[in-house]
Amino acid sequence: MVIAAFNEAKVIREVVGGVVDAGWPVVIVDDGSRDDTALQARVPGADVVRHGINLGQGAALQTGIDYALRRGAKYLVTFDADGQHRVEDIPALIEALAGADIALGSRFLGKAIEGASSSRRALLRTATLVSNGLSGMKLSDAHCGLRAFRADAAPALRITKDRMAHASELLRKIKTSGLRVVEVPVTVRYTEHSMSKGQGGMQAVRILFDYFFHT
Repeated sequence: MVIAAFNEAKVIREVVGGVVDAGWPVVIVDDGSRDDTALQARVPGADVVRHGINLGQGAALQTGIDYALRRGAKYLVTFDADGQHRVEDIPALIEALAGADIALGSRFLGKAIEGASSSRRALLRTATLVSNGLSGMKLSDAHCGLRAFRADAAPALRITKDRMAHASELLRKIKTSGLRVVEVPVTVRYTEHSMSKGQGGMQAVRILFDYFFHT
């Protein structure tokens, strides 16, 4: 399990504790936080790696992926630090890898998007349509951060875009590499904390902005 975290001291202990309690090995990459995220993330059973400066979510995820691979991980799961994702959805993602190389979580395949307004849902769907046009893929949800992939697929999915553009970069690499991909229904919870950090609709806008101006 790979969690990239930036200024998440308020919630990171609960998030990491839930993952550890469910029996999943986890590495948290503190991406140059200005608060005590790294300290709060030091839950027994979890490993913490720190970036001295903020490099962006893409760079933090790749640091965590490299760390997990060096320790013999067979599967890798990316999981948000802000409490949006549910640990209960992880087994379905892993199970889907029996017939695929990468399993992408989807908020729009029959489970729930908790706490999202209709305008936020519409913006997320619009971002997915635009992303599909850019990547050539046909996904129901292009930018859900909850995803899993087989370790042997990691070289083809190596992240080079440091910040939010990494999400679109991953889709392009999936498309061009010929990796087998499947979508899995997941629940995403928008909380007051996550929305205060610009998650959901505004995050989708930033992803597309980064795609156009940093690729």
